Amino acid sequence: MSLFVDEGEIVVKAGRGGDGAIAFLHEKYRPMGGPAGGDGGRGGDVIFKADRNTSSLWEIARQRQFRAKNGRPGEGKNRHGKDGASLILKVPLGTLVRETKGGPILYDLSEHGIEVVVVKGGKGGKGNPKFATPTNRAPRVAEEGEDPEERRLYLELRLIADVGLVGLPNAGKSTLISRVSAAHPKVAPYPFTTRRPELGVVSAGNFTNIVIADLPGLIEGAHDGVGLGDAFLRHIERTRLIAHLVELMPPAGTPFENYLAIRRELKLYSAELARRPEIIVLTKADLDPDETRAKEFVKKYEALRKKKTKNAALVPPRFQDADTFCVAISAVTGYNIERLLRMFFDAIARLPVPEMR
Repeated sequence: MSLFVDEGEIVVKAGRGGDGAIAFLHEKYRPMGGPAGGDGGRGGDVIFKADRNTSSLWEIARQRQFRAKNGRPGEGKNRHGKDGASLILKVPLGTLVRETKGGPILYDLSEHGIEVVVVKGGKGGKGNPKFATPTNRAPRVAEEGEDPEERRLYLELRLIADVGLVGLPNAGKSTLISRVSAAHPKVAPYPFTTRRPELGVVSAGNFTNIVIADLPGLIEGAHDGVGLGDAFLRHIERTRLIAHLVELMPPAGTPFENYLAIRRELKLYSAELARRPEIIVLTKADLDPDETRAKEFVKKYEALRKKKTKNAALVPPRFQDADTFCVAISAVTGYNIERLLRMFFDAIARLPVPEMR
């Protein structure tokens, strides 16, 4: 079983071009056959291909060095050397290719089937017939194959999803995605059961689907590498909508304090990400039957929006009606799940896909 790896540095080298051949035709009844050395074959390219069935960079990061096949040399009787086979490396959708970590994006492989040539194979050398002239009809010279391109590249995976589920560990993210899709992430009553992002597809019929990403739980200091660190925060950057799950009966702190803690981590990681549209999902509503805690959360949230304080700056701009920014659900009983999905579909229909930088 492969591990989930979402970044890595590799070296890719294309194939060298085959040498041209020096040969002469010697056949019965053709004593003056002349030069007959074939051209060398072209070296293979190294190609990245976006593949929806590939979920991790583990295989690529583990091997680290890749090389396409060299072109074969030319042969007598003007036979062209065989071209070297190109090497196609399948990468997950959402893979960004840079020359160095943090450098400019060279390629963004965000659609299934997209192929990019990252290094080109060398051209094959010319055989001796290409050097024949009226004064030198039997040249004894041929061209060497061209050297290939070689590059060191940094690959970074940022999952592509319409909705990204964020929140403290055990806020109910895995339970929710397993309830509304065919995804089956690990669910357990202890922190950090989600060690890798999980994707689930939710269908509304009429060929309309949205992709939901269950991202590992965040804790204070995640932007600095605390807990599971900021390794998974990058995956939120591709999502159009953040679904912020807040547990109504948390083991520590209050729902509103926990909400602000995660909002603070998002802003410290990226100011742009902190402005991303958000729906607040108050989970485990079955433990709050009279909605006391849910009403208290909404009251504090609305009061904070009216203030001009440091904490007020953590709240993202509202992008939809006041009565649809927050919903209390129970993934166990199914309470308000359909309403939440309608909110997701309505929001996604109006939100653009964020650009990568």
